[in-house]
Amino acid sequence: MNNPRVFSYRQGELLAKVLNKAGVDYLFIGKSGAIILGYPDTTQDVDIYPKKDVENGKRIIKALIELGFSLDKKTKEAIIQGKDFVQIKSGPFDIDLVFAPDGFENYDEIRMRSVKVGQFPVANIEDIIKSKEAAKRERDLRDLPLLREFARTFKKGKK
Repeated sequence: MNNPRVFSYRQGELLAKVLNKAGVDYLFIGKSGAIILGYPDTTQDVDIYPKKDVENGKRIIKALIELGFSLDKKTKEAIIQGKDFVQIKSGPFDIDLVFAPDGFENYDEIRMRSVKVGQFPVANIEDIIKSKEAAKRERDLRDLPLLREFARTFKKGKK
């Protein structure tokens, strides 16, 4: 049975397709980014690191509405302004737009180190780990040993 409140790869494909079509500049980050890279786990939501830019914000809104998200005026304004963290639970799955992720200072630098997995632009695994370390949330700290082991395996597979 498919739980709509657990992020699935298929939801990620739909999201990437619509964001890419709308011309959104973004990266998958967090555990959802790690899952796209092959990390064997689940997560409740998808974490997106969009470039903070008014026009990019407008494209995000267009894409989310196309996907079936209901966005009120306050949420739309937060997206356009690039508020640090915008949590959206009014659609087919939960999404966190993280315009200022922990441990990340410059979107363009993270973008340069990112990887492309099919249609998915994803922060590299080292940056995902760095962000989890910087957040210092208990759930992130629990995930770190497994993410580090995954990163070692992932790097070996790339050689």
